[in-house]
Amino acid sequence: MGNSTSNLAPASQPGSPLQVCLNAALPSSALSYPQDFMYQTISVDAYNKRIPVIPAAVTTPSTTDDISAILKCAVESDVKVQALSGGHSYGNYGLGGVDNAVVVDMKNFQQFSMDNTTWHATIGSGTLLSDVTSRLSDAGGRAIAHGTCPQVGIGGHATIGGLGPLSRQWGAALDHIIEVEVVLANGTVVRANNETNPDVLFAIKGAGASFGVVTEFVFLTHPQPTSVVQYSYTVELGSYTDMWPTFDAWQTAVGNPDLDWKLASELIVLPGSLLITGTYFGTEAEYEATGFEKAVAANATNVAVSTIDNWLGTVAEWAENEALQLIGGTPSYFYSKSLTITPDNLIPKSGIVDLFNYFEYADPDTLIWFAIFDLEGGAVSAVPQNSTAYGHRGALYYLQSYALGLTGLSNTSMAFVEGISSTIQAALPGQNLGAYPGYVDPLLTDGPSEYWTTNLPKLKEIKKAIDPNDLFHNPQSVPVGA
Repeated sequence: MGNSTSNLAPASQPGSPLQVCLNAALPSSALSYPQDFMYQTISVDAYNKRIPVIPAAVTTPSTTDDISAILKCAVESDVKVQALSGGHSYGNYGLGGVDNAVVVDMKNFQQFSMDNTTWHATIGSGTLLSDVTSRLSDAGGRAIAHGTCPQVGIGGHATIGGLGPLSRQWGAALDHIIEVEVVLANGTVVRANNETNPDVLFAIKGAGASFGVVTEFVFLTHPQPTSVVQYSYTVELGSYTDMWPTFDAWQTAVGNPDLDWKLASELIVLPGSLLITGTYFGTEAEYEATGFEKAVAANATNVAVSTIDNWLGTVAEWAENEALQLIGGTPSYFYSKSLTITPDNLIPKSGIVDLFNYFEYADPDTLIWFAIFDLEGGAVSAVPQNSTAYGHRGALYYLQSYALGLTGLSNTSMAFVEGISSTIQAALPGQNLGAYPGYVDPLLTDGPSEYWTTNLPKLKEIKKAIDPNDLFHNPQSVPVGA
């Protein structure tokens, strides 16, 4: 039994010129089409089930020649292309974000090698973060900064930002990139580094989905941390209106310009509670000397501080925490928004009170919602804004707000998420806070400006030079310069 294709665009129809071209270029095992049995469930498997997407084809190339051939077929049929690595875009942008795109699934690009002289690692763009961690660890006890969800693919993660607990020390994942191999819209395969194709490297480091298909990265690596302190402080005071002083104390503590870069922290508002959690990369004595616990834990009803001496154990605990928040690798119905808070635009106390009143009285219409305030800054902010495409070097912390449903998500739940952001925005009038492109929000009025801010004009010019016909496109990709 196949899928119905009667309502699909011509390129998605059985026997279309696109399918004929792809069939001639790749083996049948590397191709899936809408007419195939359980196409949407097996081949597409959209991460955000709230946004249904039907690609014209899902391809799984094994070589750069395969990718070049796929791009040629897409161009001839005037169909857009998006690469997929892990497939965790909040807007399903790795699937095109809208119907009728050609998906280039990079799961076969798993190459890995380590130069034991320079400690530069070559990693295929289809590698999931769990495998990045283990392969780097096995190759001399090395590590890079990246996020905590093990099922995320490095290809998307490192070309959009790639933020995680180590970012305050080492920078974003994209700050570790020394060189990439990328297939451009005209089918050519190029290397890009600071000396060769530097504009391509600039664009890939923050806006990669708009510019090509990255096949591999060369990363700068670091010795993996040894002693790591994990901490959590839970506040359950019965009412959100009683929790705002804890948020105020946390924001004051993380807003200290002398805050130790070895400290990573999140404040998470959950149904019925508030949690401050994070990692300190050092000893418990060093962590205690920062004074962070004294500053933020006055109202904690539960305190947990422990040392983990095993690096892989630390990463596994991060993954477990991610799974508990239900934003890991499981497809679901959800809506998410992000906001960028800078040291110069902290939420005033009156705005914090308003925010926690909102948490107390607004209707989420779901049992699963949360708001994460995730500390950034440090080494990420030390990199000049115009050195990569990444547009939020000044971020002190990001808000990530979520509402999830198991069988669907109501308009009331989506409005609840919108209200979290609008309450904060109202407390900071006239400020364009911007959004992190790793948490895409298809409902933004002008996503590219929110994501890439002052770097967008340069990105438009690079787009015009290397992808003038906008082959690599999703609903919020970098537009072609005028």
